[in-house]
Amino acid sequence: MRLTPRGGVDRVDGVGEDGALRVRVAAPPVDSAANEALCRLLARELEVARGGIRIVTGATARRKVVAVVGIEAPVVRSRWPGLAV
Repeated sequence: MRLTPRGGVDRVDGVGEDGALRVRVAAPPVDSAANEALCRLLARELEVARGGIRIVTGATARRKVVAVVGIEAPVVRSRWPGLAV
């Protein structure tokens, strides 16, 4: 996924041409605030527990790999067609 901190609003912008989910959050990239906002947003969007969202790689980068517990990959793909899962 590709995260845009200080994006003005917390929302998922869809899937980019590269298959990455484009997400923006209002929080700045300071003290993991943007990462926390990302995890909260994904948990809300996917209707899973916040504890089920974990950043696997890219904690300090815009491009991240996120693990989601409690949901199957086909459900995620149906939510965002074109997503590279």
